[in-house]
Amino acid sequence: MDSLVSSRPDGGKKRVVVGMSGGVDSSVTAWLLKEQGYEVIGLFMKNWEDDDDSEYCSTRQDWLDAASVADVVGVDIEAVNFAAEYKDRVFADFLREYSAGRTPNPDVLCNAEIKFKAFLDHAMSLGADHIATGHYARVRAVQGPSGERYQLLKALDHTKDQSYFLHRLNQAQLARTLFPLGDITKDEVRRIAHKIGLPNAAKKDSTGICFIGERPFREFLNRYLPTDPGPIITQTGERVGTHHGLSFYTLGQRKGLGIGGVKGHQQADGTGPVWYVARKEMATNTLYVVEGHDHPWLLSPTLQAGQVSWVDEQAPAPGAYAAKTRYRQADASCVLGAVSYPAFELSFTEQQWAVTPGQSAVLYDGDVCLGGGIII
Repeated sequence: MDSLVSSRPDGGKKRVVVGMSGGVDSSVTAWLLKEQGYEVIGLFMKNWEDDDDSEYCSTRQDWLDAASVADVVGVDIEAVNFAAEYKDRVFADFLREYSAGRTPNPDVLCNAEIKFKAFLDHAMSLGADHIATGHYARVRAVQGPSGERYQLLKALDHTKDQSYFLHRLNQAQLARTLFPLGDITKDEVRRIAHKIGLPNAAKKDSTGICFIGERPFREFLNRYLPTDPGPIITQTGERVGTHHGLSFYTLGQRKGLGIGGVKGHQQADGTGPVWYVARKEMATNTLYVVEGHDHPWLLSPTLQAGQVSWVDEQAPAPGAYAAKTRYRQADASCVLGAVSYPAFELSFTEQQWAVTPGQSAVLYDGDVCLGGGIII
């Protein structure tokens, strides 16, 4: 351990406030930082209250898990409520985007507005030198012409890399942030958790909407957005069904359409075709579907993105890069055109499948995440 990393100039320990969710990743993060010599304080964020007693919202159990871990690791922990900030900064935008027919990624906005803004501000009020989370990503300081700059890098474990969700972080946020898990694998995290006896060592990873949890999605949206049924139309203009409202569907979706056995579209073996959502026409409230995964309507050679955010706070030079248009997608070779702020255009070597307005297009130069924007 480099004592200079975890010590202040006066010789005291640097203070790190760790976002502890009750999951194994943030728990091991807290332990690693304490082992490295930091003064660690845990902070549990409560950001959703509408149905906190439902089967899908596990806030109480998560808090109990986080507190139990803090006891084992030997750190203080406090709970803080950011529900108002979450509703104003994240959830309101989430509903606006769905109402407009787009498919937002709440984790991206949640990171930028809550975990690395509201949480960071609160941590600084506690005298923190840094914050830390259990994200799989890395931060690297580099010397530039104007001084030290910070790069956001993919995690060494590319199967768990979460830089896609973090691409809106800026220099001030990265300067204060530690990602201890960026250099190790998920298997190693589990091994450490078992070795040190963490009570949540075998806890399942959380999925679903950021801070809201896993739940039947259409049923959940139904509570906040009105249903507005309309026609489901094929690429040939044939009406094959009725949708519940365009907000409840996303491009590339194949499940939950209710049109599997449309007359005249059965295969020789009696099974129906596989339908995919290909277009949403808001003006006529029409949902268009196509048969087959590789239908031309589902493939795009280019995309445009707005609401741009660059990690270095200035646009990269036009040229060849790689991009992701959805999480867990393999990097796709592309060319960045001349950036006309606040938008950019990407041209892909191979056509991209189901490029979805509202999702994020994130640009990479090797392992370096350059930033990105919201697909238009």
